[in-house]
Amino acid sequence: MVAELEDGDPAIARAPLDGAAQDEPVAFEARLGIFARTFRRQSAAQVATAVAEAGYSLAHWNFAAIGLSTLADEVNGSQFTEVRDAFRAYGLQIPSVSATFNAVHPDPATRQSAVRKAVRLVALAPLLGAEVVTLCSGTRDPDDMWHAHPDNGSRDAWTDLRRTLDELLEAASAAGVRLGVEPEPGNVIANAALAARLLHEIGDDAPLGIVFDPANLLSPDTVGRQIEILNQAFDLLQPHILSAHAKDVVAGGYSAPGVGLMDYHHVLDLIERVPGVPLIVQDAEPGDAARVNIDLRRWHQESRAGGGA
Repeated sequence: MVAELEDGDPAIARAPLDGAAQDEPVAFEARLGIFARTFRRQSAAQVATAVAEAGYSLAHWNFAAIGLSTLADEVNGSQFTEVRDAFRAYGLQIPSVSATFNAVHPDPATRQSAVRKAVRLVALAPLLGAEVVTLCSGTRDPDDMWHAHPDNGSRDAWTDLRRTLDELLEAASAAGVRLGVEPEPGNVIANAALAARLLHEIGDDAPLGIVFDPANLLSPDTVGRQIEILNQAFDLLQPHILSAHAKDVVAGGYSAPGVGLMDYHHVLDLIERVPGVPLIVQDAEPGDAARVNIDLRRWHQESRAGGGA
């Protein structure tokens, strides 16, 4: 199913999946971004102002940042371009946009309604300048798409995920964008091994890749083995990484980078092996966003110089 654009949705120029710019070196500062919804405001221009003032070059867009639904079914195409233009006015880019919904919701009607909305969002994503649309692989929990459920590992859940992705992959191919799936411990794609299985089944020609979030692969109990765990995951997924997230592991879950247990010198060493891939800060408080930016730049310089903590 390919989305039919509504009246008022302008024609979209299709972007190639592998633009020449990806072959050119990209400065670390130009790869640094943040979740736009870190700064919830009334307008995209206000969000862009906050992102720029915190020192970032990129923003992962979510329409929830301006009080709308993530799947943006109430947003027309001209409003997509308004968001893009608001960020470009500050010299900022939107490399990716969120289309997260419960891809394996146990109610088929609820799931299919969300798929239809997501297909339309995928079709419109190029209007933002985005090349990646990020997804949630879903859970059998009907109330919280990030919450683990015993049936997430079932054959039926996997089959439903594949059916959902089939529709979205068709839309992504038509739009010239890629879908990014993020291993999440509460979802069907709970770890790097399951992500590798999904990629293998769908094939290298599909417009599908990985959002690499190192913190999702760790817990307070396993963080002492983080170098081993992250190296194994990175080796499995490296050729398919489209974007990376930066957050930290703390006793109660996750936090902004720098206030938890992760070795960000090692994380940045890994990220350096996927040149040009955006690094998007997550779980930062608005007032802490500038500090995270400064710390990430410093850790990257130390890592490149062979330093350390």
